[in-house]
Amino acid sequence: MSAESLPIAVLVSGTGTNLQALLDTVHGREAQVVAVASSVAGAPALERAAARDVPTEVFLRADYPDCAARDEALAVWLHARGARLVVLAGYMALLSEPFLQRFPSAVINVHPSLLPAFPGLHAIEQALAYGVTVFGVTVHFVDAGVDTGSVILQRAVELPGARTPEEVLAALRPLEHALLPEAVRLFARGALHADPEHPRRIVVDG
Repeated sequence: MSAESLPIAVLVSGTGTNLQALLDTVHGREAQVVAVASSVAGAPALERAAARDVPTEVFLRADYPDCAARDEALAVWLHARGARLVVLAGYMALLSEPFLQRFPSAVINVHPSLLPAFPGLHAIEQALAYGVTVFGVTVHFVDAGVDTGSVILQRAVELPGARTPEEVLAALRPLEHALLPEAVRLFARGALHADPEHPRRIVVDG
């Protein structure tokens, strides 16, 4: 890791395509993925991390008395790896407020909708049920709410003919794979700031 690389941790639960995008773009450059943690044992994302010699660990909810205990163990492990930014890349578990306080203003998430529209689980299905024809991706800071943190980047795509979640997801994947690494680059550069007049609005320098 170069002196300029930002040490980041990535939290996963599934196939890990967004993790792969980070490994293929910013890893070893603007950032260094120093840890990958999963909420699911055997998640394919863990194999992607192992293939690049990134340390991995699984934190199953069933192994801890409650979510707070799991999140505390997770935070301790990430801090031990030196992570300064936590990236949620398809992580299907809510993080507790004490965890977020361990990484203040340093947890980001990628979500498959144009927030604040369609937060939470099944965002694409929500959007299809509502009948929208414009879909999108949001990268945002994580706060104690459900997808309520300040927006960092968004990108939209018109899909007037989309009928299934699979169609929409296929169109959104390239947007996720572009926006998430870009958000990491901006964070690493120190280019993200809250607007003093609108604290929930993120201003990007340059």
